Amino acid sequence: MAAADLVVIRGRVLTQDPARPRASAVAIGAGRVLAVGGDDEILALAGPSTRVIDAAGGSVLPGFCESHMHIFSGAAEMAQLQLDGVHGLDALAAALRSYAAAHPADRVLLAQGADYAILGDAQVDRHVLDSILPDRPVMLVAPDHHTAWANTAALDLVGLLHGADLPPGNVVVMGEDGRATGELREMEAFDPLLEAAGADRYRLGLSTGGEPEPWPQGADFETDLAVMKRGLAHCAAHGITSIHNMDGNLYQLELLRTLENRGELTVRVQVPFHFKPAMDLAMLDKASAMAREYRGDKLSSGVVKLFYDGVIDSCTAVMLEPYADTPGVVGEPLFTPERFTEIAVEIDRRGLQIAVHSIGDGAVRAVLDGYEAAERANGRRDARHRVEHVEVIHPDDVGRFAELGAIASMQPPHPPGAMNFPLEPTISRIGRARWPWSYPWRTLKEAGAHVVFASDWPVSPIDPLAGIKAAVTRKRWSADDPDQSFTLAEAIAAYTVEGAYAQFREDRAGRLAPGFLGDLVVLSGDIEAVAPEAIDRLKPIATVCDGRVTHEA
Repeated sequence: MAAADLVVIRGRVLTQDPARPRASAVAIGAGRVLAVGGDDEILALAGPSTRVIDAAGGSVLPGFCESHMHIFSGAAEMAQLQLDGVHGLDALAAALRSYAAAHPADRVLLAQGADYAILGDAQVDRHVLDSILPDRPVMLVAPDHHTAWANTAALDLVGLLHGADLPPGNVVVMGEDGRATGELREMEAFDPLLEAAGADRYRLGLSTGGEPEPWPQGADFETDLAVMKRGLAHCAAHGITSIHNMDGNLYQLELLRTLENRGELTVRVQVPFHFKPAMDLAMLDKASAMAREYRGDKLSSGVVKLFYDGVIDSCTAVMLEPYADTPGVVGEPLFTPERFTEIAVEIDRRGLQIAVHSIGDGAVRAVLDGYEAAERANGRRDARHRVEHVEVIHPDDVGRFAELGAIASMQPPHPPGAMNFPLEPTISRIGRARWPWSYPWRTLKEAGAHVVFASDWPVSPIDPLAGIKAAVTRKRWSADDPDQSFTLAEAIAAYTVEGAYAQFREDRAGRLAPGFLGDLVVLSGDIEAVAPEAIDRLKPIATVCDGRVTHEA
């Protein structure tokens, strides 16, 4: 056997490989795992130029797979005002005014992470924002990125002050005075302000699925490469070696391919084609072309992403029964069930994977119905179509995931009270009767579904260790609700082997075993020895992707 390029020794290796679940050392060569075993056994594979990493008793895991995130827009937002943890009018005012003073040339001031309860029981509207910054356009974006709030100057800038005619599910909320309140629900309502701010091309793959016009060249292209690299470095710093991006276009793929050609692609990336309601089925030719062109282990496509509904907090998630605190409202789908089924049948016929944002129980059912119709039309295959989020499910639909081979893609940071989202207004909006079927990780797992975990960054902090902690320490909202928490082993698997399964790579990724891809993370301590509440205090001291160190503490 050739000498290893890199060895990790003195670790507590959790391989995720049933044939050898534990070891103390790993050897990697030519981008693949050469051997897993004891320190002496692995050190024997080292040569004069072999890099040796001493784990010093820390856990060594397969590299984390971040199975639902938004790399380009998330990376761009890192440079904007961050309001996570800001609460109360005084704190909000101080943050906005300080940011405005530091950014005098910004056409629109953008702030991310504005909690729905940032002002407590009071509502954010244009008048509140006018009292803080009356003369500069400003827009606050909720953590879920489905609601924004703008001041009068911002609304006037883009012609939204008197409302707008928008597609179903997108709303400029109007006040009794006939003018916009400042609340903008869903992307087509607030995209004009992102465009005015010059941030639109970072969200094109999410907002339209289209391409920048004109295509950025020269300095603009290099600027976007730097933004993308910043996002990838953020991933690597958190032990992530593979991501399933959930918005995409050819431009993002071209940026990533340029980085790959320069030897600067530090994370494996899958980029989907984003199908929007206004598109016709012929647009799926582009999705098929992307799948043919990008099919490597470092950079790939082959997935079509759609949004079926919105989110619970703004009552835009689609429910089977009305919201508990908003009688008569069930949310409006972005596609009719019939239209979605037509699209799902065609995507499946092309052999592509489908991933659909589906938060309410009505959306989850409609998407599963579409997958079932695709199976009837095209025949049974190992499609592994995905349902993203699944925040509420009807009990009759639980078993359908396993029956259809559908993947439940879920986010441990998202349940109210689990990490960075408050309990209200979400749990009151869901209603007590639906609590047992909300964020049903264990319910789905025990029913035989493949459950894969992620953060939905930048909606939630990207840290997989924080997600693992949230999964392990999940608390019930009521004593008689089912326990939806995961064990530590289950949570680690949901960030490793299940992520590989979702990407059809379980034969070569997600485990530390001979022949598998050389992706791993070395932690600053033993994840099995720390208290569950302290898991997120551990940090990656080294991340290795494709046999190369991509992050070192």
